[in-house]
Amino acid sequence: MTSPPAYKIAVLVFIKNDKGEHLLLLRAKPPNLGAWSPIGGKLETSTGESPFECAARETAEETGHLITPADLHLFAMIAEKSYEGEAHWLLFLFECKLPIATLPPAMAEGRFGFFQRADIDELPLPETDRTALWPIYDRHRAHFVALRADCHPSTPLQVIVEQITPAPQLAPVSA
Repeated sequence: MTSPPAYKIAVLVFIKNDKGEHLLLLRAKPPNLGAWSPIGGKLETSTGESPFECAARETAEETGHLITPADLHLFAMIAEKSYEGEAHWLLFLFECKLPIATLPPAMAEGRFGFFQRADIDELPLPETDRTALWPIYDRHRAHFVALRADCHPSTPLQVIVEQITPAPQLAPVSA
């Protein structure tokens, strides 16, 4: 009998420069080897690290950009079931409100690049980033959304919105 996939908790941080270009990392290690994605990493659960603390720590470690939790806006939480058929992920998506000044140097995790939002869809991206994370960023970064996604490789990606705060205003119905 095989054991169920592990559950991992991580953050992704969407950072821009003063020109409005997004900082992305071309990943040199799995997951997402050879694909461009926002920076991020796993929570240090043994220390009781919060998602905000993790986002600030990962930003400093990966880019040298020193921020505090107050520089972050949590805009999404997504529970991914069976990502790459390997593990379940609980991801917290943050937008960094403090622009980064320069392109960070390459590191063991990969190399960095700045990209206009319109150009990102043409890059090699993880499929869940292309079909779920970037559309979530585009639609929900001004508020907060909780989602769940079935990412098992044998089924089509299915993303379900569980809650949006504040709830979108419905247009009045005319009689």
